[in-house]
Amino acid sequence: MTAWDSLDSMVADLVDCRRCPRLVAWREEVAREKRRAYADWDYWGRPVPPFGDPDGRVMIVGLAPAAHGANRTGRMFTGDRSGDWLFASLHRTGFANQPTSEHIDDGLALRDAFITAPVKCAPPANKPTTDERDNCADYLAAETDFVSPAVVVALGGFGWDAALRHWGYEGRKPRFGHGAEAKLASGATLLGSYHVSQQNTFTGRLTEDMLDAVFLRAKQLLAPAG
Repeated sequence: MTAWDSLDSMVADLVDCRRCPRLVAWREEVAREKRRAYADWDYWGRPVPPFGDPDGRVMIVGLAPAAHGANRTGRMFTGDRSGDWLFASLHRTGFANQPTSEHIDDGLALRDAFITAPVKCAPPANKPTTDERDNCADYLAAETDFVSPAVVVALGGFGWDAALRHWGYEGRKPRFGHGAEAKLASGATLLGSYHVSQQNTFTGRLTEDMLDAVFLRAKQLLAPAG
């Protein structure tokens, strides 16, 4: 495992990573061929670094960059429908200064929140392999060294399992579910949310109220007792 002395030094190595041949080939193919709607874009086409407030007490853990979203824009959950849902909710619940995230120079800033993913490159069919996940593990581990959340919000079962692997837990493995809560070995609280994928939002499996409720619960957990 590589040791970094800062989050910035880790990110500098991350964006040049070529550990996973399948992911490298896919992210670069997508960046060359592009989607017609984004033909004028200069795609990012590299590993996508984490984004947000490094002092944030809430860490949001997703799955991987979207091929024509973060792989295009270079910022987590930016430029696709999933991000539209996520950042609108973060704005409504007080974690973001604006409800949209379109490109890296759009003025978006997060308050007390930090977003990452266990896999840093866009995978074909949005399905990374176990080896690809493990190849990224030291990047996520470094982020958890430099960012010390009191609450971890897992978007989907993949993010939930990643959080359990990296922070640890006691006793029986906690089961994922929307609104599920578990205590991590670090002392942080893990909250589960259905992923903000179009499959979930278009079908109504995940509603705005359901997503807001998870982030409002995070704020409640951060509030001082008394």
